Amino acid sequence: MAIEEGVRINKYLSEVGFCSRREADKLVEAGRITVNGTPVVMGQKVTSKDIITVDGHPIDSHGDRHVYLAFNKPVGIVCTTDTRVEKDNIIDYINYPIRIFPIGRLDKPSEGLILLTNDGDIVNKILRARNNHEKEYIVTVNKPITKEFIEKMANGIPILDTITRKCEIEQLHKNKFRIILTQGLNRQIRRMCEYLDYRVVTLKRIRIMNIELDMGVGKYRELTRKELSELNRRLEASSKHIS
Repeated sequence: MAIEEGVRINKYLSEVGFCSRREADKLVEAGRITVNGTPVVMGQKVTSKDIITVDGHPIDSHGDRHVYLAFNKPVGIVCTTDTRVEKDNIIDYINYPIRIFPIGRLDKPSEGLILLTNDGDIVNKILRARNNHEKEYIVTVNKPITKEFIEKMANGIPILDTITRKCEIEQLHKNKFRIILTQGLNRQIRRMCEYLDYRVVTLKRIRIMNIELDMGVGKYRELTRKELSELNRRLEASSKHIS
C-alpha cells in the first residue's frame, strides 16, 4: 500500500478549498490551526489522515464542490475573511452556505466586481498573473478632467517607489473616466489621481479579465461554464509569461 506523501499546510488548505495559501499562512502565524491537537508550525507537512482544525473546527479533507462567484461589492464592505475582526466583511455580507474567500481585494470605499471561490488553485493562478490580466474601472473625480491628466495617467505615474505601467484611459464625462489596468498596486487609481492633485469620489470595477459586472449592487451570481472556461484559458496563457 502506498504511503500518502505529506504537503505543506498552506498548500493542503488551498487544495481542499478552505482558503488561499496566503490566508493559510496568516492563520498559522496567528496560532489558529492545529494538527492532531497540536498547534501547527509554518511549513509543516500534513496528510488527509491528520485531524486539522481552524479555530477548533475540523476541516473536511474532501471539501465541497468548487464554487466561483461574481459579486457586486457595495461601498463600505471589506474584502477580508476575518469575520472576528471586521464586522462589515464580505463573507458575512454574502452569507454563502459554504466557505468561500475573495480573490484579491477591492478597497472599502470602492464598489463593483470581485470574484470569490473555494478553489485555492485558481486563486493562486490569478494572484500570480495579476500583472498580466486586465481590470476595468469607471472613476469619478472631484474636478474637471484635463487632457494633461489623461495623458499622464496613461503614460505612468510615480507611486509606491515605481512608475505605473502604461494603461488605457478614456474620458467619459467632465469628471468621469474609464481606465483599464494590468497592475495590482495597492490603492493604485486613488494614488495615481492624488499625485495629479485629484481626489477620487467614486470608483467602480466593472470587469476582471473576461468577467463583466452585470448584477445589482450587493448581488452575486455563479460564473457560467463559458466564463470559467475562458478564464482558465487566459490564466494558462498568462502563466507562460510568468517567471
